Amino acid sequence: MRVRLETERLILRPFELDDAIDVYYGWANDEEVTKYLTWNHHTDIEQTKQILSIWVAQYEKKERINFGIVLKENGKLIGGIDVVGYIEGVPVIGYTLSRKHWGKGIMTEACNKVLEFLFSLGYDKVRIDAQVENIASNKVIIKCGGKYQDTYTEYFPNKGKNRSVNRYLVIKGE
Repeated sequence: MRVRLETERLILRPFELDDAIDVYYGWANDEEVTKYLTWNHHTDIEQTKQILSIWVAQYEKKERINFGIVLKENGKLIGGIDVVGYIEGVPVIGYTLSRKHWGKGIMTEACNKVLEFLFSLGYDKVRIDAQVENIASNKVIIKCGGKYQDTYTEYFPNKGKNRSVNRYLVIKGE
């Protein structure tokens, strides 16, 4: 699904193949940014180009919702937020942001807009998970209305480790 959303400071838009340089150098090659993600940092731009080509092709699917996060002030692509999957019909959000933009409320702003969009599509709840150690991401989820459900252990094959993950639900109207 190709959709464009806007907030006060951000444009949320579909990724394009031409975004490879911004994605790679902005966050995909940064081990600190990818520390808590399911995938490892990219070691060359070809990995980023391959992922982008998959994402762009997937926009043909109605259920595929994936946004690049762009700053309105300068048009710079600084992160991404998407529906990483559906569990029992409930969309699950994942996100990442360039390190130099952490702590500015950008992800909270983007996440709230995506939640609003998903609720407008008829979903009444959205799931967002974060590793227990990822304090900043847990704070974003709570600021966006996430209600803690439980903590579970998940194996991350790309990391070769089990991780403790907090599960949150954001309920429409709460």
